[in-house]
Amino acid sequence: MTNPTAPAGDVATATSPADRPPEQDSAGEGSPRNRRLVRRQRRSRWDVKLSPYLYVSPFFVLFAIVGLYPLLYTGYLSLFDWNRAYYVRGDFVGLDNYSFVLTDPVFRKSLVNTFSIFLMSSVPQVVLAVAVAALLDTRLRGRTFWRMSVLLPFVVAPTAAVLIFGSLFADRYGMINQLLGEIGLEPIRWHVDRWWSHFAIAGMVNWRWTGYNALIFLAAMQAVPRDLYEAASLDGAGRIRQFFAVTLPMIRPTMIFVIITSTIGGLQIFTEPRLFDDTPNREGGPDHQYMTSTLYIYVKGIEDQFYGRASAAAWILFLIIVGIALLNFGVTRFLTRRSVS
Repeated sequence: MTNPTAPAGDVATATSPADRPPEQDSAGEGSPRNRRLVRRQRRSRWDVKLSPYLYVSPFFVLFAIVGLYPLLYTGYLSLFDWNRAYYVRGDFVGLDNYSFVLTDPVFRKSLVNTFSIFLMSSVPQVVLAVAVAALLDTRLRGRTFWRMSVLLPFVVAPTAAVLIFGSLFADRYGMINQLLGEIGLEPIRWHVDRWWSHFAIAGMVNWRWTGYNALIFLAAMQAVPRDLYEAASLDGAGRIRQFFAVTLPMIRPTMIFVIITSTIGGLQIFTEPRLFDDTPNREGGPDHQYMTSTLYIYVKGIEDQFYGRASAAAWILFLIIVGIALLNFGVTRFLTRRSVS
């Protein structure tokens, strides 16, 4: 607003020089200073737009080289026959390899074994991990010691873990069977009976990964604002009510992450059944009673050298894992939203 008391000749200078746009300080828009300013502003805009993509690009470049390319090439190999004698690609056979794998009773048996071991391991593993994390989130004496202790099974080599569990689940001289004999029960044939072998392998998986997942849940619980617990306590909510009404909804993204990663790892289980097998062929037992799908792919591709069939089985397993992971994601989001409401 113009000052009515100012002289007529001072109206043009009522605006402060500091308030004027910088381009008005120079001789014109095409001056060198203005061009530098325009270039600087343009670089700043491009920096804001492109920097996040450049920061995350190393992962995607690495994934494209070591992950995406083998995946696509495996799909390409699954459409061809393979000459096992000369290690060369044969004729184009279309979906014949997929048809063979889907009708192979050994593959279907391996799928049942995979889902059985997955359910016996992943479901109790997540429940136990949340419970252990909730206990570690309380005011324990020596909290650092307990938090580090739960990670010890994860740092033990899988081979050492198999040696430990091998002494527990040995059919004739195992520790568990000896204890069963002491109380008058029949010994369990861990390596013969199909479901008991799944139980033993799931026990190895749970022992190794529960502490690792518990620390991930603990990190999420530590980030929950303590004000929420104080407000819930003032409203009369006990520890259990606070856990279900405050803790679980607040760690929902972490639960989705752990469930999805556990699903992917559980459906790709290979090391434990491979090392648990004490037969010379190591193909998941003499009757394939604990052969998993990943072990089936290994046997078909590496030992039998049917690369086309192994590639088809790998793609079928990949599609199953993607479908189960998406289903888990949807179910977890639905349950957590329902618990919040």
